[in-house]
Amino acid sequence: MSEAELLARVEALNQDASIHGILVQLPLPAHMDAQKVIETISPAKDVDGFHVSSAGALMVGQPGFWPCTPYGCMKMLEHIGYNLRGKHAVVIGRSNIVGKPMALMLLQQNATVTICHSATPDLKAMTLQADVIVAAVGKRNVLTADMVKPGAVVIDVGMNRNEAGKLCGDVDFDGVKEVASHITPVPGGVGPMTITMLMVNTLESAERLVSAA
Repeated sequence: MSEAELLARVEALNQDASIHGILVQLPLPAHMDAQKVIETISPAKDVDGFHVSSAGALMVGQPGFWPCTPYGCMKMLEHIGYNLRGKHAVVIGRSNIVGKPMALMLLQQNATVTICHSATPDLKAMTLQADVIVAAVGKRNVLTADMVKPGAVVIDVGMNRNEAGKLCGDVDFDGVKEVASHITPVPGGVGPMTITMLMVNTLESAERLVSAA
């Protein structure tokens, strides 16, 4: 399929009143401009939350679709009754899909947020201060037990494979679980929540479109 054909397909779905959510599975083939394709999706059907309009709405605190993975992380914190006000949250990773929106969502709940990445000189110094750590870089064992203060909440967004080919996250789960008050596993942690929040966004899109009709 050419990029033009894909763009035409997205435009057709935009116009189809029976379709309430559109997402593009990334990465796309090399001959396609992923951002151009995403920007073609109607913001009203952008259930992945990747459109610039969705990102802008999150930035300024306006209604819109939140990216599903960080949204799911927020729901998990809500589920355990965690009050983020005044807490120090460290986000490891700065992607548009997880890191940046995650930081904004935590900030909205009055957390003090630090974003760490490959150019952060002393990651351990940052994470040892954290009440909440979200690891989202796609690198095995980026967070180990000696980097976590007792009682911290650790959310592992990473998706990697170990030497045996088994799925694992960014966090040394066996070590960190002995220190953290709460920790999410990989698989079975953030992944199912991402899918759940995609369904939430799609349902919300359908409700908006019905009420606007």
